Amino acid sequence: MSERPPISPRSPRAALEPEQVPPPPRRSERARNPFVVVGNAIFTILIILMIGAGGAYYYGRQMLETPGPLKEDKVVNIPTRAGKRDIADVLLREGVISVNPWAFIGGVFALKASSDLKPGEYSFQKNASLRDVIGTIVEGKVVQHSVTIPEGLTSEQIVARLTDNDIFAGAVRELPREGTLLPETYKFPRGTTREQVIQRMQQTQKRVLAEIWERRNADVLVKSPEQLVTLASIVEKETGRADERSRVAAVFTNRLRQRIKLQSDPTIIYGLVGGKGTLGRPIKRSEITQPSPYNTYVIEGLPPGPIANPGRASLEAAANPARTRDLFFVADGTGGHTFTETYDAHQKNVVKLRALEKQIQNDTAEPSEDAAPPTAAGAPVDSNPTATTRPAAPAKRQPTRPAPPATAPARQGAAQQPTTVPAVAQR
Repeated sequence: MSERPPISPRSPRAALEPEQVPPPPRRSERARNPFVVVGNAIFTILIILMIGAGGAYYYGRQMLETPGPLKEDKVVNIPTRAGKRDIADVLLREGVISVNPWAFIGGVFALKASSDLKPGEYSFQKNASLRDVIGTIVEGKVVQHSVTIPEGLTSEQIVARLTDNDIFAGAVRELPREGTLLPETYKFPRGTTREQVIQRMQQTQKRVLAEIWERRNADVLVKSPEQLVTLASIVEKETGRADERSRVAAVFTNRLRQRIKLQSDPTIIYGLVGGKGTLGRPIKRSEITQPSPYNTYVIEGLPPGPIANPGRASLEAAANPARTRDLFFVADGTGGHTFTETYDAHQKNVVKLRALEKQIQNDTAEPSEDAAPPTAAGAPVDSNPTATTRPAAPAKRQPTRPAPPATAPARQGAAQQPTTVPAVAQR
């Protein structure tokens, strides 16, 4: 019999505890492989990054799509050569965005618009989101300003208007030739140079003139597009009524055909002041006979060039005058004119006009000795018939009394009636 070791008395708690703790299982060689360790680390990092990217995407999308702070549409100018941070500062200052500038820059990168931001003046819509704001700047649809150039201005007057308009930049290096600019309503973005404006007006005039010249009436007497512009400029200065332009053009065309002097007051004024456009006073009697290349009371036919920049309608009228035999027209007192073929009929209309003027005269003043006397309703008719006669401005009209002679009407383009200068037609 084998001998059993003696049993040592233990406490109940000690009796429950194992006599020897088993060693932990050894890790497999595969688990200790460094590639596995690195792979596990990379996988963990990727999981974290994916969770972070998802959160960033959700936050970024919310930031891009959330309506902006603008309470109403607003126009903001993005300066030239402004960087992304500069643009963000401008938009934040103007209240277009409410996010941090760096968040705006992040949005620009997220939309892949880093190199597409364009300077200019933009109109941002009410509550425009960050996506909308960035999209507007990327599209480059800047605000277009309407600029209207009235018909009948000289090139000098047009350049002065452009100079006074602060949406344009730069200076006009050379005054454009008279008649080469087309008066019209144009649209330009802020910052357009004045030279670019002039070039666009010249290009438009050249295109329109070519179109009108191609469809001109075969009976017109002008021999070149340049002469057409000259005739149209006189028509432009003589009437502002759309329904009268073709008839006024017909009067001058008929006079050219019959070799009658045009005798148009605006040509006298242009010969005196040139591109300034307005005389600022009545034409003096001595000025009616004053030699000038533009004075159609003195020269035969058309002046050497335009006296203003005519509009499209006057060019059309000069190229396609009405088919009439009219040689005279006189103001009818209502803003229009009465046209006649004979001097006798014309003179009757002049008498009616003077009678109408006499009824509305309220002021009297002593005239200057050099002023041309008008024909009063009760005075002898003029021996100097001219193409047109217009009403005087009531506030400036002098009394139609035989002596002393009254001043001529102080109106741009209004004809004077000299009593001593031989002429062909009554104005």
